[in-house]
Amino acid sequence: MAQHKPKQSIRTVWWEEDEQSVAVCLIDQSLLPQQVSYLKLRHEQAIAAAIISLKVRGAPAIGVTAAFGIALALHRLWRERGAALTLSEAQEHVNTVSELFRRTRPTAVNLFWAVERMQRRACYAIDQHCSLQDLVHQLREEAQAIAREDFDACMQMGMYGAALISDGDTLLTHCNAGALATAGWGTALAPMYVAHNAGKKIHVFVDETRPVLQGARLTAWELQQAEIPLTLITDNMAGHFMRRGEINAIFVGADRIAANGDVANKIGTYSLAVLAHVHHIPFYVVAPRSSIDLKLSTGEHIPIEQRSSEEVTNVHGVAIAPAGVHVANPAFDITPHLYVTAIITEMGITRPPYDVALRSLCSDWVPQKQAGVQGKATTF
Repeated sequence: MAQHKPKQSIRTVWWEEDEQSVAVCLIDQSLLPQQVSYLKLRHEQAIAAAIISLKVRGAPAIGVTAAFGIALALHRLWRERGAALTLSEAQEHVNTVSELFRRTRPTAVNLFWAVERMQRRACYAIDQHCSLQDLVHQLREEAQAIAREDFDACMQMGMYGAALISDGDTLLTHCNAGALATAGWGTALAPMYVAHNAGKKIHVFVDETRPVLQGARLTAWELQQAEIPLTLITDNMAGHFMRRGEINAIFVGADRIAANGDVANKIGTYSLAVLAHVHHIPFYVVAPRSSIDLKLSTGEHIPIEQRSSEEVTNVHGVAIAPAGVHVANPAFDITPHLYVTAIITEMGITRPPYDVALRSLCSDWVPQKQAGVQGKATTF
């Protein structure tokens, strides 16, 4: 397959800095597709609020955003306090802000991975008796490295996943696992972008993804921008098209993958996996290694975020259910590993038995834990 490098036309999260201040910039996903609007956030509280309110979402993207938020928080405090700020106070502030971001969303392990990595970098720098200015610089560089690595991982996942897509395939995806969910081209959508840019003719069925409609609002918009043919369907139509033989493969992302290969992803993923299993359709999970949580033996231990009832009873502020109705709104579900055909990471395609394969995949992975490791100068 020819390797064509796709264009990166959608910027989800990036860092801006001038002589006066710094900002973490986001595309406001809560307004898409009706309005393309960008936010410049200059305080860690505003960044945390943006994660909670889904102005930025997608497991890799919120990890990158939290990393930028920690870097910004220290930079802001250093600008305010100057020479009066001590290293001890700086470290306490980093730890406090890290807890702020940990409390935003509980399911996506990328968030916790990125926060812990930023804390490790701070501890290492302080142990080396760095100056405050150098500590600020090192945290900014670490956040940039996390973003850069996610961009590169998306490229690799796209190349590996595209090899599983044949010319003429009709694919199905759920929620949004594209550029809007990452610092690059996405996870589940990256193979589609690579296949499309290589000249393969594909068609993508997009689940609308209730209750927040990330498929209808975000994935459909993304694919239109890329000029990839698509059909938007309601979530409960997927089985109909599978039974008719109209779906060749399913690609989804992941917010957390347990050691045995169980997958936490947007609510509704489990139903798709069961239907795919019944209809003998390949079910692929695409996620970076930062989504793998080897500390959890099975998916039963993955915390499931419970979100506001208003997301179910209202659509864009319009009530669609009677007042006072009892609502359940789990944001994610668990897909057992036995329904997963393969897990695609930046390292390649992993197949069962996952309990062995995932540990082997992560056994030698030490992503820039040491402060002396520097990457390219790409800026996000």
